[in-house]
Amino acid sequence: MTGPDIINLGCRLNLAEGETIRALLGERDTIVVNSCAVTNAAVRQTRQAIRRARRDRPEAELVVTGCAAQIDPATFAAMPEVDRVIGNGEKLSSSAWEAAAPVLVGDIMRVRETSPHLATSFDGHARAFVEVQNGCDHRCTFCTIPLGRGNSRSVPAGAVVDRIAMLVDRGHREVVLTGVDLTSYGPDLPGAPSLGQLVERILRHVPTLERLRLSSLDSIEIDDRLFALVTQEPRVMPHLHLSLQAGDDMVLKRMKRRHSRAQSVTIVEQLKAARPAIAIGADLIAGFPTESEAMFANTLALIDDCDLVHAHIFPYSPRDNTPAARMPQVEPELAKARAARLREAAERRRAAWLKSLIGTEQSVLVERPGDRGHAGNFADIRLAEPAEIGSIQTVTIDAVDNGALTARARATGYA
Repeated sequence: MTGPDIINLGCRLNLAEGETIRALLGERDTIVVNSCAVTNAAVRQTRQAIRRARRDRPEAELVVTGCAAQIDPATFAAMPEVDRVIGNGEKLSSSAWEAAAPVLVGDIMRVRETSPHLATSFDGHARAFVEVQNGCDHRCTFCTIPLGRGNSRSVPAGAVVDRIAMLVDRGHREVVLTGVDLTSYGPDLPGAPSLGQLVERILRHVPTLERLRLSSLDSIEIDDRLFALVTQEPRVMPHLHLSLQAGDDMVLKRMKRRHSRAQSVTIVEQLKAARPAIAIGADLIAGFPTESEAMFANTLALIDDCDLVHAHIFPYSPRDNTPAARMPQVEPELAKARAARLREAAERRRAAWLKSLIGTEQSVLVERPGDRGHAGNFADIRLAEPAEIGSIQTVTIDAVDNGALTARARATGYA
């Protein structure tokens, strides 16, 4: 028996939940494929991971969970490699892993709470991921994630603070707050606290936490309190990933997004004016239904207009049971070509940004295998020599090498 093997696909929320699953399984000889359904490619990668895992460990129990399993359990249950399918609403419950049912997938829309019994350890990971929110109340026309995650629900602030304090006591110096729609945190809780209020409470009650990072944010929901924290609080990392999706107003309207192109540009300008060192990332979709060349050009220009240096770019793929799948489609090859053009533009922007960091001093969280890490702005940095995993090192940036920064020297001690 070799113990559980957790294969997390997709978002950071899956990674956080995967560690909870690992704790629930103990020493069981089980493979868990924690699936993603954000695109057709993600579902295909899930199937590939299942087949590969079965070849690698033919004797182990193989369980599929996550969004793809929640949305289409029958397809995964029918795969000969799969022993069991467990839904997103059940996967953090110990009873689900003890049950014998081959398919245990409930109605995710009936789930009203997000379990606070999150992972107690992230052994082998330099940073810890803490789920504070799950589900989504918005219905973007291209997205199936509400079908996989249900409606928005939040973890009470006290449980979040206690979890982070415990992780810090166990040696984690950076914590990442995760959620499906992180900026929707709070309205379902007593007093309707905001994400900004949660961050304030974390920083106040866990003074030994050195680095707090936020996962993807909906730019239109960044209120004054949250804006002040991400631009003025040094313990909040100078790195935001925004859910922008497109840079053309008509495409945004057809996506049923709640922001305009001008609002995207304005919020980034305001963020960078208040904290010039902040690094901005974004999700962008190429080839959304009805997208013309002029509409695409507006999204292409957004990379420069918003100074995007961490871009996640996807060609649109139609998902069943979504309104966008019924709209006039862009040819798949054209969508892929446009995605390639976006990636080229994003890489040029990123390369210029990395070059601008040469000669600067950066605080780096050391990650596996001990000679790589990320700065506060999430730049990838290769250290001059290995350091203790999980430590924070102050380095001076010497050069750019193959998309990463190299550090000329490391100061003694911790940052």
